[in-house]
Amino acid sequence: MIAPPPDAEARLETERNIWVASVRPDGRPHLAPVWFAWHAGKLYVCTEPGSVKARNISQNRRVVLALEDGTHPVICAGIAAPVPTPWPAEMAKVAAVFRNKYDWDISSEEQYTQLLEVTPTKWLAW
Repeated sequence: MIAPPPDAEARLETERNIWVASVRPDGRPHLAPVWFAWHAGKLYVCTEPGSVKARNISQNRRVVLALEDGTHPVICAGIAAPVPTPWPAEMAKVAAVFRNKYDWDISSEEQYTQLLEVTPTKWLAW
């Protein structure tokens, strides 16, 4: 596991939005802000299974995520993968992060049903 830079972990636990950059099959980038969870060294995002980002990630798992603050950036390059359903028992802890952070029960969500897990490969911050 590649740990985030000092001071970044607290921000990953509390900041509400993160930008996700993925790559379309034709090579064009796609960028979208999303809610996210930080748990056990990984980032988690819920999306619609047919969304642009979900389709992109099914073709190219490499992503980049960045917190909103451009003055003190935290950027994570990583590998995204859908969490298979039914979700493994350990995903209850991820669901608890979403519930505590956003008052959102992802386990009963009907639209954003694909949970993506991002394993960091590189961190940048300044």
